This record gives sequence, structure tokens and C-alpha cells, in this order.
Amino acid sequence: MSVITVERKVLEKNDDVARQNRAAFAERGIFVLNIVSSPGSGKTSILEKTCEALRETMKIAVIEGDVQTDLDAQRVAAYGVQVVQIVTLGGCHLDAGLVRDAVQKLDLDRTELLFIENVGNLVCPSGYDLGEAMKVTVLSTAEGDDKPLKYPAMFHNSSVLIINKTDLIPYVNCNLNELKGNALKINPFLRVFEISCNTGAGISQWCDWLKNKGRP
Repeated sequence: MSVITVERKVLEKNDDVARQNRAAFAERGIFVLNIVSSPGSGKTSILEKTCEALRETMKIAVIEGDVQTDLDAQRVAAYGVQVVQIVTLGGCHLDAGLVRDAVQKLDLDRTELLFIENVGNLVCPSGYDLGEAMKVTVLSTAEGDDKPLKYPAMFHNSSVLIINKTDLIPYVNCNLNELKGNALKINPFLRVFEISCNTGAGISQWCDWLKNKGRP
């Protein structure tokens, strides 16, 4: 019982900070997406393609979360967008306080689209609100089509599902229709994008959605 009480207090504190973050973002009209996935799904590759496509038309900033190194931040920074790195030193997720501190290092007057690339993990980040407008789950075809059933909380708490590496479907054990069906069983309101960073398929549809800041 004491463990549950401690956990509740931690989450309540996080949610308070998340509300403050969300209010600050809303005041400035910044569209914030929390990008979550398991390791290796292609989150950073998607951000690279997105920054490449939108950097001339949108003011983009990125907060990178990693257990170690700033390698992903270096990759994204090469596209000329603002980047702040958070190294968690073993922590399995970002929290609202870390995001609040990272935001202090950004020029919010030059930001209209903020990506938060969370630590690669389909469990812990699902329960932490960072103050984002939406959670975006990235799932690669190489991971199989049963991931939504194994990690339902993440899909339930997300608004968008990006199915990445669609070019690998002929070579991996993944039924695309079954994958989407499993995800939509968990959350029938998911907005689904099918993309390939290798071929560029689906990137324009994703970027068009971002230009509209998530509006239909």
C-alpha cells in the first residue's frame, strides 16, 4: 500500500508540472508531440525526414531523450533546428519536470512545432504526461503485428500511430492489416500513418497533418 501511495504522489506532482507545461505551450500556440516507441523503431529517422521536409515552412524544435549519448541530437541538429538533449543516465522515460527544464533552453518565440523524442520504451512513458498535445507511438513492421496487444496502455494513451519501415513487409513476419486491426481494437480513435524513411512513402501525408497541427 505504501508503494502505491508513493507512486500516486509522484504521478500527481508530474501531472501538476505537465499542466503548467501545457498551459505555457498553449499560450504561445506551440503544437507539442511526445514521440514514443521501443528502441530501433525509427523515431529519429522520422524526425530527420520531418525536419528536412518542414524546416523551411515551420519553426521546429526538438527535445531528445536518451539513456546515454547525444548521438540522436547530433543527427537532428544537422537539419538546422533547435535541439536540446536530455540524458537520463538509466532512467526509462522522460517526465514533465525534465521537459520543463529543457524548454528553458529553447527560444519559444522561434518555435511552433515541438517534438519530444522520449526514451525508447513502450511501458514506462505511457503513464507520464509531459504537457504534450498528443502522444505519437511509432511501431516498425520489424517488431511484428502483436505489439499493440502486448503493450496496450501505450496505444490506448496515444492519439497517433506511425507504422514505420513498411518497405520491409516482404521480408518480415508482419501482417499490416492485422497490426492496424490490433491497434484499433485498443484505441479505435488512433490516426494511423504508414511510412518508410528509406523510400519516403507516407512522409508527405504525415507532414501535411503536422502543418495543420493535428486538425483533420
